[in-house]
Amino acid sequence: MQTSVIGFPRIGTLRELKFASEKYFKKEISEEELLQTGKELRAKHWNTQRQAGIDYISCNDFSYYDMVLDTAVLFNLIPKRYKELNLSDLDTYFAMARGYQGTYGDVKALAMKKWFNTNYHYIVPEIEDDMKITLAGNKPFEEYKEAKALGIETKPVIIGAYTLLKLCRYTGKKSLQDIAGSVAKAYQAFLRSCEEIGIPWIQFDEPALVQDMAQEDIALFRQLYDAILSEKRKCHVLLQTYFGDVRDFYQELLAMPFDGIGLDLIEGKKNVSLIEEYGFPQDKRLFAGVINGKNIWKNHYEPTLRMVKTLQAKNIQCVLSTSCSLLHVPYTLKHEHRLSKHYTSYFAFAEEKLDELAQLKELAQCEDYHAASSYQENKKLFEQARDCVNEAVHKRLSRITEDDYIRKPSRSKRQVLQKQKLALPEFPTTTIGSFPQTNDVKAKRSSYRKGEVSETEYKEFTKKKIAECVRWQEGIGLDVLVHGEYERNDMVEYFGEALGGFLFTEKAWVQSYGTRCVKPPIIWGDVYREKPITIEWSVYAQSLTNKAIKGMLTGPVTILNWSFPREDISIKESISQIALSIRDEVLDLEKNGIKIIQIDEAALREKLPLRKSDWKKEYLDFAIPAFRLTHSGVRPETQIHTHMCYSEFTDIIPAIDDMDADVITFEASRSDLQILTSLQEHNFETEVGPGVYDIHSPRVPSVEEIVAALHTMLTKIDRTKLWVNPDCGLKTRGIPETEESLTHMVEAAKVIRKDA
Repeated sequence: MQTSVIGFPRIGTLRELKFASEKYFKKEISEEELLQTGKELRAKHWNTQRQAGIDYISCNDFSYYDMVLDTAVLFNLIPKRYKELNLSDLDTYFAMARGYQGTYGDVKALAMKKWFNTNYHYIVPEIEDDMKITLAGNKPFEEYKEAKALGIETKPVIIGAYTLLKLCRYTGKKSLQDIAGSVAKAYQAFLRSCEEIGIPWIQFDEPALVQDMAQEDIALFRQLYDAILSEKRKCHVLLQTYFGDVRDFYQELLAMPFDGIGLDLIEGKKNVSLIEEYGFPQDKRLFAGVINGKNIWKNHYEPTLRMVKTLQAKNIQCVLSTSCSLLHVPYTLKHEHRLSKHYTSYFAFAEEKLDELAQLKELAQCEDYHAASSYQENKKLFEQARDCVNEAVHKRLSRITEDDYIRKPSRSKRQVLQKQKLALPEFPTTTIGSFPQTNDVKAKRSSYRKGEVSETEYKEFTKKKIAECVRWQEGIGLDVLVHGEYERNDMVEYFGEALGGFLFTEKAWVQSYGTRCVKPPIIWGDVYREKPITIEWSVYAQSLTNKAIKGMLTGPVTILNWSFPREDISIKESISQIALSIRDEVLDLEKNGIKIIQIDEAALREKLPLRKSDWKKEYLDFAIPAFRLTHSGVRPETQIHTHMCYSEFTDIIPAIDDMDADVITFEASRSDLQILTSLQEHNFETEVGPGVYDIHSPRVPSVEEIVAALHTMLTKIDRTKLWVNPDCGLKTRGIPETEESLTHMVEAAKVIRKDA
């Protein structure tokens, strides 16, 4: 019995990589200093796994921004516009991730999308017709040698050829099939280099195999790997899947010349039945994903060991593994001092999951593991009551009827009434909600939480920031204003703190993209609203202006998807509980004179099953009604907005329209407005605000650039339905770039009103 980890968190125990990278972007440290930070973190991560007794430790899972971008650079998938900047290799890499605006040119960043069904964002590689696809980098080999010098054997990890081709965006005439041969040759060269160095195992990550696969997809996969694996080799190849099962391809996959196959036995429920029905070759190693890499609850050893013993009885060479990379969970519990032992005894972050793998390995090798102390301790934990049920919540849910999911009158009638009541101009301008969280805002919030300033002082400070924000928005001519969200640490954590049933950590950071880290709350028990959450701030902001202030809320699906959810009840039940809590807040905002309420569902797609056949029954049939439940009780003249970002939405446009919001804003700038065609094809009824510029990049768009984007939008969207806004909140941006970008946006709206 051996153990393996698919990937490990790379940001560091206390976000060291984030802070070093941000200093580098500000030119406060040199490239050498940033690279040294990376080297120190890698050494620490490898040693942590070695000390835990992990047999297969990954390398090249470390990244300065994103592992898909790393793979693109490795194989020279660098568009011309970035090469022509003539920057250093590292700065070219960051230009692709963040955009560049400076001495050597002005380029937007590559598109960014959600990584399958997670809250991690990857950079979308672009394929140009004249690209020379070849092994051009050495990062995996250098990191392998780096670990070897520390006396640690590792397996280099890269995104597999099939998944890479599926994730790419093709900007010219060439299609995926046209470049498959070149990609296969580049991966062959990668394998040869591994051979020359003497690397014993390499890992190709192929999560795209758990999505629906048509015959042409299967043929493409075979074409790629028949070529990649055609040469005799000493280097063993692990084909690693995660986030689901391989039902479309299981038998064919077993017949291919992989030395190991990694299967997710947590989310890939059917993988277990596939093994039972068709077996598993005794000459291959099964990397069995039995430790959940996406949630923080401890593993229940009894069912896991039963499964492992069943595999052993079939004489399968079994390697115990995580279900996916551990980058989706926090680093360690060691820095959590506020939560009581009663709570933390149920949790396992990345470091603790290494210990679980070690314990399961030991128990699986026992003839009878039941008497072992580690097993008994785990058994006791799962048998004891957890005190997480609230009967009042269950009673309220039981009283919900079908009428509670329906808003009246119809949207078209509401929109006429809202236009009369709100009297907004054509192409109304607004923002998504948050404004830059400057150092003084963060410092004051921290002081308040530590008890160093009084509640009165903190509120006065926050009101002053809100007043400045409202005045500034009025000054540049925005039509629908926001209060800036200066009181909020995070769009989910802030709401969770006012909801019963949530727990909060101190240092449990998880990477969302690049240097952006989030601290997801933990849903411990039944959820209910303990007190009003946003009323005071929204009402104060509205008192400062005659223009409409948007009430800003986070929706139930996003709150659940950006938290660590319970595993003892269904997702449907958890979302429904949260929806009722947000409904209370919506109705209170309306009661207090707020005429426009935005209920963000940025993470709508994240729990969407990766197979289309499972979409409705396992998700959309309750996620969409849950959103409607939040707003169905408001008056017709109250305008409901929602917002979504950085996911592929074109295939669920009808479901989004069925949310019955009045206005939806969404990311579009990084994906070059590709969603517009889909909106047109589906006769999208909701008014829309496709983002006119990318807020995840520091570059400032020109007025002309935004005007051009709006003209493009008007070819697909009726002018009476088009809003003008950035593609996401402005919390992470600096003040100068924000002010300049929004000023340009308002000017562009004025231009388009004259042109249209």
